[in-house]
Amino acid sequence: MKRLIAGIAIASVGALGGMQSVSTAAAADYPARPVQIVVPYSAGGGTDLSARLLAQALEKQLGGSVIVRNQPGGGGSIGTSAIVHAKPDGYTLGTGSQGPLAMLPHYGGIDYTVNDVDYLALMGRNLMVVGVSKDAPFQDGKSFLAYAKAHPGELTVGNSGAGGANQIAMEGFALAADIKVKDMPFGGAIAAITACLGGHIQAVVASPAELLSHVRAGNMKAVLVMEDQRIEEYPDTMTPKELGVDFTWSSWKGVIAPKGLPADVRAKLLPALDKAMHDETYLAKMKELGEYIDYRPSAGYEALAKSDSVTAEKVIRSLDMYQINAKK
Repeated sequence: MKRLIAGIAIASVGALGGMQSVSTAAAADYPARPVQIVVPYSAGGGTDLSARLLAQALEKQLGGSVIVRNQPGGGGSIGTSAIVHAKPDGYTLGTGSQGPLAMLPHYGGIDYTVNDVDYLALMGRNLMVVGVSKDAPFQDGKSFLAYAKAHPGELTVGNSGAGGANQIAMEGFALAADIKVKDMPFGGAIAAITACLGGHIQAVVASPAELLSHVRAGNMKAVLVMEDQRIEEYPDTMTPKELGVDFTWSSWKGVIAPKGLPADVRAKLLPALDKAMHDETYLAKMKELGEYIDYRPSAGYEALAKSDSVTAEKVIRSLDMYQINAKK
């Protein structure tokens, strides 16, 4: 009996050792088949184009094929859900954006939260600027804030759509500055900018690039950039910090994976993404697209996502929109 038990024990140890060597071999062979990056938006958009550039750079680092698969719908939640619930083996990655991760779960009807993904690396951000018409009664950050305080709820600020990142930007600033504004949602940033140029609204939240031609032409003035520091495109535009307001906001995107990646696969992915996102060809092409590149490794990316989720929840609750899409 003792010999039988000993034999079983030895066999078990041998089997475990065999399993461990197979696992190690599998990790060493990664990727043994194509890696896919799921983009939760349609082909041709900024996130899609950025992901395709990254796929090309990542192929060189991993030594294997990397393909992009578009899975749009639900404001990005459908594709993001597919990433969250995929097998955590390193063969399904995805682009993780602010809207689907930090905002949509607070509106309800989503089967994941900001805590349910593995944040691998931040690719970049889309900055937020407040522009005003040339005839507005405020032409800089100080007078903009002073006007808002003197006219609570009267300052009309356009955005690209109700509940979107641009509305959260303005309402988040308003909460932090203890002011009230009147949101004016439009069907996209261009429509909001057009309304501002026509004097139908007093201000608008948009990206630096969307406002730049109008600012240079003298038809608009940029009064606030929602960053910690002033930016190159708008060196004369103040930040919330300069106005004594503790607030920053931008939309962002990066690379995520399902939680539970094997440690050795993750250890191979992270440096590969780091090198890919510092590849000269990738960086040059991203700049050609007008992308604001902001690489942050896993911990920094995760911290940004969770911080923005907290901010978004506060704003969404203040708008009485929290869990508005939850099933009754």
